[in-house]
This record gives sequence, C-alpha cells and structure tokens, in this order.
Amino acid sequence: MSTAVLFAMTFGVAFAGMFAGAGSLPAAAQQTPGTTEVKIDNFSFGPAELKIPVGTTVTWTNRDDIPHTAVSTDKMFKSKVLDTDEKFSFTFSKPGTYEYFCSIHPTMTGKVVVQ
Repeated sequence: MSTAVLFAMTFGVAFAGMFAGAGSLPAAAQQTPGTTEVKIDNFSFGPAELKIPVGTTVTWTNRDDIPHTAVSTDKMFKSKVLDTDEKFSFTFSKPGTYEYFCSIHPTMTGKVVVQ
C-alpha cells in the first residue's frame, strides 16, 4: 500500500473518531440554566412555547412597532409597557407551566414550561 493511501486511511479513521458522539452531550449539559429570548413581533410571542430548566432567565424583547407587555396569568411576572426594542427579563426559579399574554392585546399568548 502506498504512503498516501495509508495516510488517507489513518486520517479518515482519526477524523471520524473526533466526531463520533458529537451532538450526544449528556442531558445535564443540554439543560444548563442560562438566558433565552422571546421576541415580540407581528402581534405574537416567538417562540410561543419555551421549555427551560429551573434557574433560566427569559428576556422578552419587543421588536414590533407598537407597545406590548408580557404578563403571566398566575401573576408571577408582569412587564411594564414595552416600546420598540425595550426588554423585560424574569428568572424562573420553580418548575411549572407559566402561561402569559399581552395585557394590551390579550389574544397574544405564550407559555413557559420550567422543568
């Protein structure tokens, strides 16, 4: 076998080994609390539903041209009226399902599931 063929075979095995298991991080590593964003745009919350670990901070950012709010139905959090590009953040410290809406436009709804 030529040196070039041996090199290609060796490099290919080593290269494949480097990526074996890529994307298969332990569940704990994938569920690290941090910060995530909900964008308010075109009269909707995006994403409409979030699944996050306890301790995660969610930041709502109004990208719409008109004011909006983010208010939980259980009164856990309530933003002020957010003008364009204004933000509101809340840290979820307890597991549960938290439904919320815009108090100015009540048909705008969203949900945060804290696990």
